[in-house]
Amino acid sequence: MSNLLKLMKQLGADAALNDEYKKDAAAVIARYKLTSEERDALLNKDYETIKRLTGLKDGQYSTNSTIKAYDS
Repeated sequence: MSNLLKLMKQLGADAALNDEYKKDAAAVIARYKLTSEERDALLNKDYETIKRLTGLKDGQYSTNSTIKAYDS
């Protein structure tokens, strides 16, 4: 599992991490050692790139202020 997908799944499962991400997304992202493309996609909410990088399809992730992945 990619670090990007791991972070997205943890954001969907861990309310405290999600709250921290809302306050300082860049700091949380830095802990997951994402590539610059992955980091930029999350910070810019670039859904097409996120789908390409993770292999997720519509309905396998959700967004509001945070992009999260859920097991289907």
